[in-house]
Amino acid sequence: MDRWKGRVALVTGASVGIGAAICKALVQHGMKVVGCARNVEKIEKLAAECQSAGLTGTLVPYKCDLSNEEEILSMFSAIKTLHQGVDVCINNAGLAHSESLLNGKTDGWRTMIDVNVIALSICTREAYQSMKERKVDDGHIININSMSGHRVVFSADTHFYSATKYAVTALTEGLRQELREAKTHIRATCISPGMVETEFAFRLHSLHPEKAAATYNSMKCLEAVDIASAVTYVLGTPPHVHIGDVQMRPVEQVS
Repeated sequence: MDRWKGRVALVTGASVGIGAAICKALVQHGMKVVGCARNVEKIEKLAAECQSAGLTGTLVPYKCDLSNEEEILSMFSAIKTLHQGVDVCINNAGLAHSESLLNGKTDGWRTMIDVNVIALSICTREAYQSMKERKVDDGHIININSMSGHRVVFSADTHFYSATKYAVTALTEGLRQELREAKTHIRATCISPGMVETEFAFRLHSLHPEKAAATYNSMKCLEAVDIASAVTYVLGTPPHVHIGDVQMRPVEQVS
């Protein structure tokens, strides 16, 4: 990770859970991290904690609604002005609504598409353009995907969500191919966790929090820091090594 010291990483969905853990890990390795979310108060608190701990990197909170393209473009413009550009882009933001295929609400489907697929694609495009403009040939784009992007579980609550994550799997491989065609050494990686104990299930089952609690209590789940460790592992591999997809889940998880 030494070669990333002082370089700039963007982490979306940085306020809680996996995103916050990734931000802290990258700051520990001396990176300048721009963490974005709609609500930046928790990122500001994490930034203050990092500074108090004397970590070598810095965390810069940025307010951005990823369902709004203008706000995403404005964020990349600000990063260019303040930090020259992005060297690492970690598309972590994602959400799931409990909207089945037979009875789901269109607004819920559309929100999942907007954040999980469209925002990820916009950030990917803008990050690449930022690297290209500055002739950065060793950048890295990491998509925090899901095991739901590799198999469909027997749960109507997550079938549409799973479709968006299958899209992330395809988009990451497509990106890898386009980067090779562009004759660049920028890398593209998926990290696909199974069950991680965060706020995710409680948001998915907001009307039935007991269901989320039961899910997390049913096994020893992954923790957000486990995903952050996978991110630093992928970033820390030699520049000639390309890791396409890291699939990880709790030992006790069946599906």
